[in-house]
Amino acid sequence: MQYRRAKIEGGTYFFTLVTHNRRKFLCIPSNISILRNAFREIIKTHPFKIDACVILPDHLHCIWTLPDGDSDFSTRWRLIKSYFSRNCEPQYHQKVSLSRQSKKEQSIWQRRFWEHQIRDEEDFAKHIDYIHYNPVKHGLVKAPKDWEYSSFHRYVNAGIYDVSWGSGEEILFDVSIGHE
Repeated sequence: MQYRRAKIEGGTYFFTLVTHNRRKFLCIPSNISILRNAFREIIKTHPFKIDACVILPDHLHCIWTLPDGDSDFSTRWRLIKSYFSRNCEPQYHQKVSLSRQSKKEQSIWQRRFWEHQIRDEEDFAKHIDYIHYNPVKHGLVKAPKDWEYSSFHRYVNAGIYDVSWGSGEEILFDVSIGHE
């Protein structure tokens, strides 16, 4: 069976990208800088809006909205992953399967990514919450406000969240929300 991605022009999508073999190196400050630069560079040539994002040691989640008339998120992710791979330190590259080794490839990212087309405002809000609560879910912090690499702080500044949201409470999500 061949997988087909849902592509709606001007759509809003939730994404999960994972490092190869779940290696934990994304939150090293130099790698955060490279990843931020990758997003900035690709947005210049392939515009999109980052509605929310969280970067964890071995994966990241984002919600993007694409411009009207554009549904090509795959090219954007390919370019971002490529930019990051070209610019990060060699110790983060890892040999991959024999079929890819024959091409002398090394990998930083899993080959694919997971996407979900946001259906409506409720779906959008639930995925935003999922993104911002994710560092707590993974036991990295006790509250979303304590995770540095998250759009949560932007949402607090905009008055969308109270700074104490997600503190001292366990938030459970339906299995249809998010992807690890």
